[in-house]
Amino acid sequence: MTAPMEFWYSIGSTYTYLAVMRLPALAEQYGVEFSWRPFNVRAIMIEMDNIPFAKKPVKAAYMWRDIERRAAKFGLPLRLPIPYPLPELEQANRVAVLAAREGWCDAYTIATYRHWFVERNPAGSEPNLSASITEAGQDPARVLELANSDDGVKALATATDEAKSLGIFGSPSFVADGELFWGHDRLEDAIEWQHNLDQGNPG
Repeated sequence: MTAPMEFWYSIGSTYTYLAVMRLPALAEQYGVEFSWRPFNVRAIMIEMDNIPFAKKPVKAAYMWRDIERRAAKFGLPLRLPIPYPLPELEQANRVAVLAAREGWCDAYTIATYRHWFVERNPAGSEPNLSASITEAGQDPARVLELANSDDGVKALATATDEAKSLGIFGSPSFVADGELFWGHDRLEDAIEWQHNLDQGNPG
């Protein structure tokens, strides 16, 4: 068995919703293990001078309609309009990095995206933040103190630097034995690649 596939993502990415909500079922269906790896995609986008959808109204309108179509295709709940962009993107991801270290990252991430995309409460802000941490079985006061400490800030920066070192420039991304797949619509391709690796048939 090869190492788990790395799922690199940033809470704040809209298309990442389509991967986050499908990942557990696909992992079980195909017998693939995922390592959840949050990072700060905004920092990478700024470095690349990549202007977000929020400043491109025509493209943003298409994005939301596209996500709406795909969510319906996958049977995922969605309630437009959804608050975007996230004012507390970094805090949402600092919590996720801590959660990844402690082993409750998937539960927190799924909860925070559900609160954001279904209940329309922005991830990283209240009431989403405390509710999602609580649903993951953790104490919000403890988690937020750690996530917002100097060590929490450094941990997110370190995770982001690691993502950049792998050539990651967007969210979601999947890395299988060094092979990079970008975009929620490459999830099945990444799973197939990982499956071939597990069978001893790379490529």
